[in-house]
Amino acid sequence: MTHNLAFDFSVNRETKTITVKREFAAERSLVWDAYTKSEILDQWWAPKPWKARTKTMDFREGGYWHYAMVGPAGEEHWALANYKTIRVREKFTGLDSFADADGNVNKALPQSTWDVTFTDKGQITLVEFHIAYDDLAQLEATIQMGFKEGLTMAMEGLDELLGSLKKQTL
Repeated sequence: MTHNLAFDFSVNRETKTITVKREFAAERSLVWDAYTKSEILDQWWAPKPWKARTKTMDFREGGYWHYAMVGPAGEEHWALANYKTIRVREKFTGLDSFADADGNVNKALPQSTWDVTFTDKGQITLVEFHIAYDDLAQLEATIQMGFKEGLTMAMEGLDELLGSLKKQTL
């Protein structure tokens, strides 16, 4: 069965937010796992040809995900997501920051608060991101870094991965 999957990316400069709505042709529990388990995240979170590589993940309230985006020439860009609230298979929130290999936040680069929800629509799952910035300059810097393009490519990678993961569970 083919699905016409929704994708919406909008920027609101007045509220300093980005909203992303993306549907995936998979059950909510599988999509949730793809966003919350490092062994699955590492397979899709980076836009190709980049790869995500987890150093540490502790998915719980007060926990964190420390990972690198690794480029084709081996270059590394580190990030840290600190989880604030988690409602299993429904929602998680956290603070997303650029960091170094030791997990020290780089305050010169944008930081944002992520609120990610998962809505069951039968054989489709809707994932909504509400990403808030403290100031407009951080929002603009994120856009200039190619966030929309990178996230779009990563989500296309997740589409492919979910197809193979669904086949493994049959």
